[in-house]
Amino acid sequence: MKIGVNLEYVRHADKSLAYGVRTAGKLGYEYVEPCFLMGRCLLSNAGYCHVTSMDTDPRQILDLCAEAGVKISAVSSHSDLLNPEWGVLYARRGIRYARALGVDIVQITEDMYPPAWMTEENAYAIMKINLLAIAETCAENGVYLGVEQHGPYTAKIKSLTRILDLVDSPWIRVNYDCGNTFLAGEDPYAMLEAVIDRVVHVHAKDISQKQAAAERGKVTGTAVGCACGDGEIDWHRIVRRLKQAGYTGVLSVECGTEPEAVRSLAHLKQVLQDEDA
Repeated sequence: MKIGVNLEYVRHADKSLAYGVRTAGKLGYEYVEPCFLMGRCLLSNAGYCHVTSMDTDPRQILDLCAEAGVKISAVSSHSDLLNPEWGVLYARRGIRYARALGVDIVQITEDMYPPAWMTEENAYAIMKINLLAIAETCAENGVYLGVEQHGPYTAKIKSLTRILDLVDSPWIRVNYDCGNTFLAGEDPYAMLEAVIDRVVHVHAKDISQKQAAAERGKVTGTAVGCACGDGEIDWHRIVRRLKQAGYTGVLSVECGTEPEAVRSLAHLKQVLQDEDA
């Protein structure tokens, strides 16, 4: 198992993708998880935002990572499974961009706020159609789709497993996020058990006691958590179960600041060392 960091950790400081990648390497991370969007972003162009356009030549991204001594664990291209308009378009673009980068995982989630007209029956029907189209592109490019727990459907064990069974495809997998699952009021360890054979990437997101007390059961996710080891998640338990299942992928830290990234790396290194002993 390897340790990486989602570039959200530099968002608080209005830093660029280049800054986030280089700093991750200096901190000792092996992998980074960059986020890409379609079109152009003024803040990104000016260097104030880590989210970068998929119009960027993939060679530039690869050269940047090589210079920093890091690899890309997954492309964060959070399309919307509930959106019948741009949901599939964005996902397909992310999948093809991932292939150009030599990366075989793209993250996706469904909308945290379904429109008022959407019934549960509508939601599953739309997600099935969208997933059928996306799975086709995954197969064509050899890229897995990691469905993340972050919304009213994906953050619950019963509905997430139903989503995963909508389409019979080996390319539809799970980006396991224990922090979002915990905030949604679910048992993160039960969630892991329910999807353990489909986990292709992991968001190492811890939740502070303060945030848990204020938000647990009231939200279905959060952008970033606290430093791994500072919050409610039992990382020994998570890592132990992943190891038992033969998971050899990346634990991608999702925290909010550089000091938290430092503490997260130290804690997860110790956990991996303990579990290997």
